[in-house]
Amino acid sequence: MALRKYIIERDIPAVGSFEREQLRGAAAKSNEVLKALGPDIQWQESFVAGDKTFCVYLAKDENIIRKHAELSGFPANKITEVRKMIDPTTERDA
Repeated sequence: MALRKYIIERDIPAVGSFEREQLRGAAAKSNEVLKALGPDIQWQESFVAGDKTFCVYLAKDENIIRKHAELSGFPANKITEVRKMIDPTTERDA
């Protein structure tokens, strides 16, 4: 089964002002849970803003993302499946 791409919006107060060590600890916790959940979920990257993070994951479905949120303690306030992607080169003919 192919993994699908999701954007997870997490409401985390003041996350944008977290120090490097706090972010390192959060990444370690997330990686620990991902390892336990197995190959059906992969974390690609996260964008840290004022009171939110926007995380890009590959996953088999939303349920495993919710399980990761439950086990890691990081909220998954909004989960959106990415249907298509575009970038500046999209206007060119294939």
